[in-house]
Amino acid sequence: MRIVFVHGACVRDGSWWWHRTAELLRERGIPSAAPALPSCGETGVPAGSAGPGLPEDVAAVRRTLLDSDEPTVVVAHSYGGIVTAEAAAGIASVRHLVLVSSYLPEVGQRLSDFSDAGPAPFLAADPDAGTFGVRPELLVDTFLQDCDSEVQAQAADHLARQSVQVTEQPVRAAAWQQVPSTYLVCAHDRGTPPRLQREYAGRAGDVVELDAGHHPFLSRPAAVRDLLLSL
Repeated sequence: MRIVFVHGACVRDGSWWWHRTAELLRERGIPSAAPALPSCGETGVPAGSAGPGLPEDVAAVRRTLLDSDEPTVVVAHSYGGIVTAEAAAGIASVRHLVLVSSYLPEVGQRLSDFSDAGPAPFLAADPDAGTFGVRPELLVDTFLQDCDSEVQAQAADHLARQSVQVTEQPVRAAAWQQVPSTYLVCAHDRGTPPRLQREYAGRAGDVVELDAGHHPFLSRPAAVRDLLLSL
């Protein structure tokens, strides 16, 4: 088995966000990959109104999934669920989807369809540049309150401005309708309210709840490892 991790919105360096859980999996002989998302400016083309969007993110993840025919579990975090819904569709090696505080869109749905009562206060948009991002001063209290000080200190270096068009581009497939799926509800998440996560989780095959914030693979890596090993 291998794991492919698809990170969320407005960050870069998926391998950093995933590294604590990845290390524990590596000790068990399970490799993982974390593809770069072009809409976050990770592939050399700047994010923005004329930059990469959801189709480019889907293509990047799909290339990683097609790199190997070994059984694969895709772990999609937050916005990563939008990407994964299309990227993982029709790939025989993908055996399970794990959605962490994530979205499970139907065909035709967009990220903006999941907004809760207007713009999120922890995000800042730049209409002229065509990007949006996390307000650095709200990063820890919103997303990392249950992480240790080392992670909290390093996280801001892995934020990214993202092309705003990803919020309005519809997905063209819904892999979770064909592939077994598990939704991990993060009960102390201050970014995606647990009540909304539980609503989204209604589309998944199985639901697991963890006392963790938005990034359990950093704050509770052993628990996330154990969940993945149980699959």
